[in-house]
Amino acid sequence: MKRIGVLSDTHLHGPDPELAARLARVFAGVDLILHAGDLTNLTVLDMLDAQEVLAVRGNMDEPAVGRSLPDQRIVEVEGKRIGLTHGWGSPFGLADRVGSRFSGVNCVVFGHSHRPMNAVTGGVLFFNPGSVARGLMGSGSVGLLTIDQGIRGEILKI
Repeated sequence: MKRIGVLSDTHLHGPDPELAARLARVFAGVDLILHAGDLTNLTVLDMLDAQEVLAVRGNMDEPAVGRSLPDQRIVEVEGKRIGLTHGWGSPFGLADRVGSRFSGVNCVVFGHSHRPMNAVTGGVLFFNPGSVARGLMGSGSVGLLTIDQGIRGEILKI
C-alpha cells in the first residue's frame, strides 16, 4: 500500500513555516507528494517533506516555475497511472477538460478551481484537493490518495 499527499493552489511567494508544519502533520508517512500547480514560487516545494515531491506548473506561477516544471505528467505508483495537471478556464467542465489530456490512467489529479473533487467517472478517479488557502477563494484543504488493489482519495481540511 502506498499513500500520496496531494495539494494544489498554494499561491505562496515562498515557504510558510506554519503551513509547512501543518502539512508535515497531515502528510506524515506519505511515500510521495504531488503538487497540482499554482505554487507561485519554486521554493514552496522546499517546505514539503516526503521521499519524493513531484509538481506541475499552473497558470499563476512565476516564469521560473514555468521553465522548470511541465504542464502535465504521468506518475506511476504500484502499477497505477496518475495523470497530474493544473487545469485551465472555467471551473465548469474542468474535470472533462483535464481528463481529455490523458488516456490509460487510473486517476487524474488537478487543481485550478480551488474546489475539492473526489469522484469516479468511467472508472477513473478525478481528484482535486482544492486550495490550501482558506477564505473566500480557498477551500483550506489537501488530499490523500491511497493505492492498494485500487486507488481512492480523501479530502482533508487543514
